[in-house]
Amino acid sequence: MKLDKIKINHLSMPLVSPFETSFGSIIERECLIIRIYSEGLVGIGECVADRDPGYAYETTGTALHIIKDFLIPMVLGKDIGSVADFCEQTEGVRGHRMAKAGIEMALWDLFGKARGSSLRSLLNGKEQRVAVGVSVGIQDSPEKLVRVIDKYLEKGYGRIKIKIKPGRDIGDVSYVRTIFPKINLQVDANSAYTYETAQEMLMLDEYDLLMIEQPLFEDDMWEHQKLQKQLRTPICLDESILSAVHAKSAIEMGACRIINIKAGRVGGLSEAIAIHDVCMKMETPNWCGGMLETGIGRAANLALASLPNFKFPADISATERYYKQDITNEKFVLNPDSTINVPEGDGLGVSINEKVLKVFSLSEAVYERN
Repeated sequence: MKLDKIKINHLSMPLVSPFETSFGSIIERECLIIRIYSEGLVGIGECVADRDPGYAYETTGTALHIIKDFLIPMVLGKDIGSVADFCEQTEGVRGHRMAKAGIEMALWDLFGKARGSSLRSLLNGKEQRVAVGVSVGIQDSPEKLVRVIDKYLEKGYGRIKIKIKPGRDIGDVSYVRTIFPKINLQVDANSAYTYETAQEMLMLDEYDLLMIEQPLFEDDMWEHQKLQKQLRTPICLDESILSAVHAKSAIEMGACRIINIKAGRVGGLSEAIAIHDVCMKMETPNWCGGMLETGIGRAANLALASLPNFKFPADISATERYYKQDITNEKFVLNPDSTINVPEGDGLGVSINEKVLKVFSLSEAVYERN
């Protein structure tokens, strides 16, 4: 398909409530929405980079630069026959995986619409509904944390993940477990610890957690291996895993027992599937993380999480969890069994509410072939 036009909207969207992690708190989330026009069809995608380089080095600013000045010139006006063609043509751009993933998602949507197939079908996904949980940011106190968790349990979420950092870890987990002794609970440190400061985390083995996610910095693979040997609780790697090669290395050295896959962070759905396949072959379970996506990225994540090696509930909460007003016409709702339906429409199975998109747009740029 010849790519005739590409449109990019830079958005800032208010969250329902502040979301605090070990690297900061946000009340508005920035992202890039990408639309690719070809043969009367429009593919839509989302770049999950945020305004600040706290979670990753990429930002909306760097992603916009890479997309505009490098990726678009490589594909605009070109005949792209498959997503694999795009990956091959842009492999000369090192890193900048979030920027690539945004365009790649739009191409998956475009090809799905052209073929009359849902993204789930294109990915060979198996499940029509995906088990999900909710991620709870750091609160002002353990008591406030418990009140927030209780509200999500009342809504029907079957798994709770809480963010932790030094000084807000053992006390919070202990208090939550005292109030909710039976819930499925896991923690996420977002690289807040060193190997030395993580020694206090050994006490987390007492609290029957599903996993401890990314305790150490992303390039501390060897230290993760040493820490995992000391823990009964599985370590899950997230930021450390950028490719299938990283996944294989981490599993072989025993740095983790679970791997979180975020397509928007690893370069797109193609690399996410490659990671999934490596993990399945090496009998290491996956789960699908979230990046506060709009309904566009949420739809892609649900299709990805329908693959067979995703064994734990995903961080793909209902639309109302993060946004009072999303930019997609379709809303995602939580089923009574703590699942969300995977879209079955062509491509991603969602469409953009243009009026809402305009409200949240900081800028819009259009690129057309000569």
